Amino acid sequence: MTLDEIKQPVAQPMSNFEPFFRKQLNSPNALLTVVVNYLLRKKGKQMRPMLTFLAAQATGTITEATYATATLIELLHTATLVHDDVVDETYQRRGQFSVNAIWNSKVSVLVGDLFLARGLQTAMQTNQFEVLRIVADAVGEISEGELSQIEHARKLDITEATYFDVIRKKTATLIAACTKAGALSSGASQEHIEALYNYGLNLGIAFQIRDDIFDYEKSSLIGKPSGNDIKERKITLPLISALHQAPNAESKQMMHLIASHYKDDATARQATEFVHKYGGIEYSTNIMTQYALKAKQCLDCVPSSAAKESLIAMVEYNTTRKK
Repeated sequence: MTLDEIKQPVAQPMSNFEPFFRKQLNSPNALLTVVVNYLLRKKGKQMRPMLTFLAAQATGTITEATYATATLIELLHTATLVHDDVVDETYQRRGQFSVNAIWNSKVSVLVGDLFLARGLQTAMQTNQFEVLRIVADAVGEISEGELSQIEHARKLDITEATYFDVIRKKTATLIAACTKAGALSSGASQEHIEALYNYGLNLGIAFQIRDDIFDYEKSSLIGKPSGNDIKERKITLPLISALHQAPNAESKQMMHLIASHYKDDATARQATEFVHKYGGIEYSTNIMTQYALKAKQCLDCVPSSAAKESLIAMVEYNTTRKK
């Protein structure tokens, strides 16, 4: 399925969501209005609100609480992206300049804070206190995951177990919050809420592994791997696997190269060749497929529906995507 086909069961709620979401960001502040309009000009795939609506429809009925839930999570997600660009000193996202590239880091941090505050206000105004708890847990996990990744990037000592802990916290917990809170907003049973949470967690892990594989694959846009992870000293699953499979002397040599010359394009190329030589792509793809299967199996207890089929298709879409 294409993303438009996956969205079809909740196309109308997603259309209604747009003005509801934008309304939460209304402000008399001219600078804020300019920045918000800039951020929302290229809205991306909107996967998280889509998952929230699909989870609600697959387990019950979409309600006003679902709109508030989707808005809170999308505001939180946008806030984390804006803050991430400051932390990572990133100047481009989704093909356009980041907020900190056009304005500055102070504006970026404050805008991110405001997005988070508006999300909290939306939840409070609609009495979504349980959703607030779910999202607060996710925010804590995301922050811990970021700090853990920074710590291990400095030391270059990440293990496979640490890698999975980081991506669960950084990526999967927010996706799991979408699907769990979406089911909760529909009045779903505890069994279905738990099932949708586990579905989101496994989908999120598979999603991040796919992202990490991209860094060692040829890009359809530029014809070569980006090497961004190496340049940021991020040791992800493809490289971790290759380091385990390679002879000890080669592994040590590769880690020394990354430690000393991680910003060099030549280092990124050598790391990519190393990953391909020692089966890092194949290993990571196999692990990703296992998590994708777990995600689908989590939906076994959910009644058949178009929304459930879209949730299943979302797993396929995210593990076979090319960008």
